[in-house]
Amino acid sequence: MATWGDLAAYVRDQYDVISEDSDEMRILYGFEHLDEEDERTQVVILVREVLDAKHEWVQIASPVGLAAKCDLRALLEEVGRSSIASGAAIMGEHVVLRHSLPLETLDIHEFVEPLSLLAGTADQIEEIFFGGDNY
Repeated sequence: MATWGDLAAYVRDQYDVISEDSDEMRILYGFEHLDEEDERTQVVILVREVLDAKHEWVQIASPVGLAAKCDLRALLEEVGRSSIASGAAIMGEHVVLRHSLPLETLDIHEFVEPLSLLAGTADQIEEIFFGGDNY
């Protein structure tokens, strides 16, 4: 990968894109490749970020629920125990898990594996703390 355009083309080819604009893509990440009977999905948002007006990054984020509706301390402790590829943040009213990667030297495995880990962790956190599959 070298640019946002390269990553966007790859994502369009490999994932279920549910919305897109020039600097953001939303995909519906499915888990059926891990378990044919698993119908859960996770919305994952990919955003192009530019640092210092020259360095392109991709931010991978996935909402898990409303911040006001959970024990944030317990959620952060669980993310600390169960995640190696994401951190938790509050964006707007939602708790999200997110991870960022520089695009300039990005190998596809450096994108696919963190994306998969983040989506799986977000799905798990959503189930534990919000009791459903709303995102």
